[in-house]
Amino acid sequence: MKLHTVHTGKFKLDGGGMFGVVPKSLWSRTNPADENNMCPWAMRSLLIEDGNRLILIDTGMGDKQSDKFFSFYYPHGEENIDDSLKKLGFHRDDITDVFLTHLHFDHVGGAIKYDKNGNLVPAFKNARFWSNADHWQWATKPNAREKASFLTENIIPMQESGQLEFLDTPKNSDFSINTSLGFDVLFADGHTDKQMIPHINYKGKTLVFMADLLPSTGHIPLPYVMGYDTRPLLTLNEKEKFLKKAADENFVLFLEHDAYNELCTVKHTEKGVRLDETFAFREVFG
Repeated sequence: MKLHTVHTGKFKLDGGGMFGVVPKSLWSRTNPADENNMCPWAMRSLLIEDGNRLILIDTGMGDKQSDKFFSFYYPHGEENIDDSLKKLGFHRDDITDVFLTHLHFDHVGGAIKYDKNGNLVPAFKNARFWSNADHWQWATKPNAREKASFLTENIIPMQESGQLEFLDTPKNSDFSINTSLGFDVLFADGHTDKQMIPHINYKGKTLVFMADLLPSTGHIPLPYVMGYDTRPLLTLNEKEKFLKKAADENFVLFLEHDAYNELCTVKHTEKGVRLDETFAFREVFG
């Protein structure tokens, strides 16, 4: 097995939305905002080489939305998924599996594109797309709070193509062990229903792809919960349980949205679990 970071671009979101009830005087210490209160965020994917499989975790927001849509999110930077794959010696047609932690636009938008005839088609024509039935139901019949994040054009073409697969959800646990993709998955419901958090055993360490359970190092203190979360009190409980385990077992956390830090570890302190160290991927895994 070999892992690679895939950069798909950056965007901006309102700092208050990203930190909920926490005041700007506190969250701006780790995530400074511009004059419009917008903070930059990464859309950092992970590529897994494993035998004959090439698995991509999340896809960023893509480039097919309207100018009006993008005006709300300020996409910026020179990085994109095609150039990132090319630097690694790959093409999107080489991808065998696209694992989607959840179906919000900034995680799934790059999975679908317009073809030369203006039809919406999978952007990875040879891949299977992995979600789960509970989250799919949640996304295709969205609540009013999340409707703007679940875009039909990002989701339905996966099903229409016949390339959609569902991971089984555990009946008596929040953890799915040894999935068909070669890694374990934690299911979390605070941000959105049945978000999937991959746990990958790699070079003697457990690497956890944090998605929106922990968007950045700035979100490690328990009250720092996104205003976008549908069940913020549940996020508090899920995050506390996870962070204690991460500190106990020295997990390496892969931060999908942190604009400044790629990986981090956490530790126990008198104030609870806090940031330990930050790293670039190559510093830990070569």
